[in-house]
Amino acid sequence: MTPLSTLESKPVNMLLVDDDDGDAKAVQRAFLRARIANPFYRAIDGIDALDILRGENGKTALPSPRLLLVDLNMPRMNGIELVAELRADPALQPLVVFILTTSHREEDMAAAYDLHVAGYILKEKAGEDFLRLTALIDNYWRIVELP
Repeated sequence: MTPLSTLESKPVNMLLVDDDDGDAKAVQRAFLRARIANPFYRAIDGIDALDILRGENGKTALPSPRLLLVDLNMPRMNGIELVAELRADPALQPLVVFILTTSHREEDMAAAYDLHVAGYILKEKAGEDFLRLTALIDNYWRIVELP
């Protein structure tokens, strides 16, 4: 397996923020099938994600570099609220965030892009068993240069 990495050859730590167990397992399987060996973490909602990113409430902070795949419709703190919180926190503001959702609502897409997400991906268009998603993420890290 080959890990995605930045120019400094540090493996990219991926955090999936999704309350749906089935979707979470499908995404993880797709990354394994694509032979992407990056550290893969999961949070069940925005509050859990912030705890993991900040190392609070008994969670160990997720090391950098980090990439987030965020669902929109979650309990306690939804995806838009989470990304707004990330963009308001100087330590978390530079995180690369992709929205991964079932929402076709223009309002959701506009709100996500207003918060400077890297992409808005409909789960149904991510491809069979999320294989197209893994290809997108793999290509993103190979092509895009980050500070």
